[in-house]
Amino acid sequence: MSKKPLIPPSPSAEAYRADEDQGEVFTGNDPLALFLDWFDLARKKEPNDANAMALATVDPDGAPNVRMVLLKDIDAGGLTFFTNLESAKGSELAVRPKAALCFHWKSIRRQVRFRGPVEPVDAAEADAYFATRARDAQIGAWASTQSRPMEGRFALEKEVAKQAARFGLGKVPRPPHWSGFRLSPVEIEFWVNRPFRLHDRLQFRRAGEGWKALKLYP
Repeated sequence: MSKKPLIPPSPSAEAYRADEDQGEVFTGNDPLALFLDWFDLARKKEPNDANAMALATVDPDGAPNVRMVLLKDIDAGGLTFFTNLESAKGSELAVRPKAALCFHWKSIRRQVRFRGPVEPVDAAEADAYFATRARDAQIGAWASTQSRPMEGRFALEKEVAKQAARFGLGKVPRPPHWSGFRLSPVEIEFWVNRPFRLHDRLQFRRAGEGWKALKLYP
C-alpha cells in the first residue's frame, strides 16, 4: 500500500509560473501605516483571527519559546496583547523584556515580523480591555493558573464553577495576575510571496524618531 507523503513535494516549474505575482505592495515609507494596510486586507481574506501572531520570548536558560497570541491594539507606541502574568510568557517577559512577533497571512501570502522591547500596560488600560471581555472569559481568567500542571479537565471546570459562584451576578473584576504587554518595535520586516521563491523582503529599522528602510535578499 502506497503511503501519502507527509510533506508536500516542491512545486513544479509550472506551479511556480502559476503563482500569482501581487505587484507592488510596499506602498509607503511608514511601516506602521503599511502594516495597517496589510492588516486591513488580511481581515477581509483570512478565514479567522487575522490578528493572530506568534510571540517569541526567552526562558531563564536562554532557550526560545513561541506561541500564538492575539493582537488587541496597535498605535504609535506599539502592539498590545494580554495574558496571565504568571504564565510562561508573562514570567519570561518579566525577566527578559524583549520579544519578537510574527504575523503570517496564508490567504494573502504575506508576513510581517516585529522585534523590540516590551513593557507592561498600565492598570487603567488593562481594566478597560478586561471589561470588554465576555463574562465567561473573565471568569476563566480567574480560574486558570495558566502554564502550570493540571490534574485533568475536571479540575479546571471545578475552578470555573467555583469562581462563577463567587462572583454571582456581580461584576467580575480584573485579576491582579492578568494584564497586558506592549511591544515597541525597533525593527519591522515585511515579506511577500513571489514566484520561484524570489520573494520580496523590506526591513525597517528604527533610526531616531524615524525609520531606515532596507531591501533584503529572499
